[in-house]
Amino acid sequence: MNYQELGKTIIEKIGGKQNIAGLTHCATRLRFNLKDEGKTQTDGLKNTPGVMGVVSKGGQYQVIIGSDVGSVYKEILKEVPTLDGEQVESNEKDERGAASKIIDTITGIFTPILPAITAAGMLKAVLSLLVVFNAIDKTGQTYIIIDFMADSAFYFLPILLAASSAQKFKTNMYLAMMVGGILLHPNFVGMVNAIKEAGEGGIHLFGLPISAVTYGSSVIPIILAVWFMSYVEPIADKVSPKAIKFFSKPLITIAIVGTVSLVVVGPLGYFISDAISNGIKALENFSPWLVPTIIGALTPLFVATGTHYGLVPIGINNRMTTGYDSVIYPGMLASNLGQGAASLAVGVKSKDSSIKQVAASAGLTGLFGITEPALYGVNLKYKTPLYAAMIGGGIGGLFMGITRVKNFTGGSPGLLTLPSYIGDDTLTHLYMACIGAAISIVISFAVSYILYKDPVVETPKATIKNNEGNTISEANTITEIVAPIKGDVVALTAVEDGMFSEEILGKGIAIKPVEGIVYAPVSGTVTALFDSKHAIGLTSDSGVELLIHIGIDTVQLNGVGYEYFVEKGQNIEIGDKLIEFDLEKIAEKGYNIITPVVVTNSADFGDIITLTKVLAEPGEQVMKVIR
Repeated sequence: MNYQELGKTIIEKIGGKQNIAGLTHCATRLRFNLKDEGKTQTDGLKNTPGVMGVVSKGGQYQVIIGSDVGSVYKEILKEVPTLDGEQVESNEKDERGAASKIIDTITGIFTPILPAITAAGMLKAVLSLLVVFNAIDKTGQTYIIIDFMADSAFYFLPILLAASSAQKFKTNMYLAMMVGGILLHPNFVGMVNAIKEAGEGGIHLFGLPISAVTYGSSVIPIILAVWFMSYVEPIADKVSPKAIKFFSKPLITIAIVGTVSLVVVGPLGYFISDAISNGIKALENFSPWLVPTIIGALTPLFVATGTHYGLVPIGINNRMTTGYDSVIYPGMLASNLGQGAASLAVGVKSKDSSIKQVAASAGLTGLFGITEPALYGVNLKYKTPLYAAMIGGGIGGLFMGITRVKNFTGGSPGLLTLPSYIGDDTLTHLYMACIGAAISIVISFAVSYILYKDPVVETPKATIKNNEGNTISEANTITEIVAPIKGDVVALTAVEDGMFSEEILGKGIAIKPVEGIVYAPVSGTVTALFDSKHAIGLTSDSGVELLIHIGIDTVQLNGVGYEYFVEKGQNIEIGDKLIEFDLEKIAEKGYNIITPVVVTNSADFGDIITLTKVLAEPGEQVMKVIR
């Protein structure tokens, strides 16, 4: 996959650089805040190679990439450097609803810190396994060191959240982190502990009472504090004289925000966190199976709409206030495993090699906690696997709810994080989590295997009429594609690039050129040109989308040795000159000049017949595309 070209294509199809108001990414998605969503080309983006799907929910325009999302994100930042670490100001009125704004805010705050939380959770899980198998002693230094390494992300969570909240609320990140440091300072913690031990007295700042509570591992207090700071800082900027603004602005900001955070905002956030925890406990006592069942069944829909990140803070808050989470993460574990198993069943049952490959790969990824490839690549596409995943996830969640399974360290819910259910000096929760996981996997796999059927490709008929306009017969619509370059025509399997040889981009042929000229293989329109000039996208009059890619990894030449003779949007006829390239110079630089010619919308057609030939001339038929 060429991340640079994909990044440029995504920017173009979402309305250009000027339409981007903000960008973050999670494990599989690019999450855009757009100024005008009406400028996007959603259908075109969905059909772009490398894009698994597009979702517009929660105030965000989400482009699903898969595990390569980080690489694409970096390329977009190169094109729009102003997105790195901050959001671009938008002068347009935000007309989103309150719910969309809340979801967008929660997502923007928690997405950047998930790697740290996941790393901490996995360290805790590994540590639990080492203790269970008597590999280390709980009283030894090795245990203590690994334990505080894992605890660091949880204890200093307010500082991590301060940084991401500052980016979301568009205020100074370092001042926000300083507020987090104020809440966690050892002297303040010592004062709180001393008062709790004495059972009397209090803490006062200029006579203002400060609640004797600690904020280590807390979530809500620092978010509220940084939100408050986003209003105080602009005021401090206005009232500060220009000559001394450099130090007066941060002084005023921290003096006010630090004081209000300790006296009002912090205790309020602590109260809200405690109320949420008590509410979850009450719900658990009343009906412990209800929430895990709902989450196990409906998480695929939450993920599809991008709203599942609204559940993550609840799970984190539960673990930070009570030491465990018994409703969010167990339900998400059942759901993720159900999705992976449902996709895997499609991979086992399907007789279509392309479906089998995608479904099996996405299924395994889902079992390890990343479900977007399975959800968008298989389950939503074929529907029955989605139903199977929801059934299996719901039943697995029901079992874990009834048995009150507890998650102690978090992580991305999947097979690898099962050790995160080790706690309370017992393996009971791990055993029950494993049984619940097995239930989700077996039921989802079985239901999906029974219900799934390979899609039947219907070949539409084109009506043929005589000169009088009367129908005389019906026949398949056939698009003939001729050789665009003089050279040997070979199968795509000869290309040393998996994107082509495994037909991930589509079916087609490859040519070993003996002449450096590319001619139009169809009549149609030029739909894609690239800065590197090493490839061209065409769409025939009958709707066949072709990609002609001259050489492997030749994008690195940055256009040296290539020259276009057409413009984007130009109509072309068979035989028109499209590109000239210096065959010898490119080969001298060590690049393989084999040229794939691929039908990128192969799935839209009933059959694609390819021909191989030694030394084909431009204009000779090499492929038939049958609709």
